[in-house]
Amino acid sequence: METSLVFFSQLNMCEPKEKAFFKLIHGLGKEETSKEAKIRAKEKRNRLSLLVQKLEFHEEPPSSRSGNLAKETRVSPEEAVIWGESFDKLLSHKDGLETFTRFLKTEFSEENIEFWIACEDFKKSEDPQQIILKAKAIYEKFIQNDAPQEVNLDFHTKEVITKSITQPTLHSFDAAQSRVYQLMEQDSYTRFLKSDIYLDLIEGRPQRPTNLRRRSRSFTCAEFQDVKSDVAIWL
Repeated sequence: METSLVFFSQLNMCEPKEKAFFKLIHGLGKEETSKEAKIRAKEKRNRLSLLVQKLEFHEEPPSSRSGNLAKETRVSPEEAVIWGESFDKLLSHKDGLETFTRFLKTEFSEENIEFWIACEDFKKSEDPQQIILKAKAIYEKFIQNDAPQEVNLDFHTKEVITKSITQPTLHSFDAAQSRVYQLMEQDSYTRFLKSDIYLDLIEGRPQRPTNLRRRSRSFTCAEFQDVKSDVAIWL
C-alpha cells in the first residue's frame, strides 16, 4: 500500500502525464542496477540495432541508393579498355577494383570481392596475434555456415579451413581465395564487361544510376573494429 502511495505521490497531477511519467521512470531507472536489468537493457539495444539494420535498406529512397552506385570515377577510356584484357589487370588497378566492386553491389554479390580483398590483406600480416584475429574474422564473416557474407565454396575446402582455423597460417585461405577468384573471373567478370557501368567508361559517357537487382544478407563492419588492417575498410 505504501509503495502505491509513493508511486502516485510522485506523479504531479499539475504536470503533463507524459512528463510526470518520464520523471518517475527516470528516477526508478537510476535505482535499478542489478545485473539482470543490465542484461535486459543490452538485449533490447541489440534487438533494436538489428531491426534498424534490416529496415535501413527499405527506408532509404531508391534515388539515393542509385545515386551512391552512380558515383563517378575519373577513369579514361584507355584505362578502362585495359581492364577488358584480363581479370587480373582489372583487379590490379585501384579504380578497376573499385568499379568492379560497384558492379558486384548492383547484383548483391560483393561478398566475393570482399573475401578476395580480405585474403590479400590477411597474407600481408606479420604479427602472430593479428594472423589469428584476422583469420577468425574472415572465417566468421565469409566461411562458416550461415555466415553474414558466406561465399560459395565446396564442402572439402570449407572443412579444411574449419579444422585449421585454431592454428591458422598465411596460406589458410589460399584454396578458397583461388576458388572465389575463378568464380568471379568466369562469371561476374564476363557480365561486368557487358554492363552499362563498364561500357559507359570505355565510351567516355557519364556514369548513370544503376538499378539494384536483389538484396544481399546484411553485414556490419563493427565486428571487425578491433582487428588492425593494412586497408581502411574491406570495401
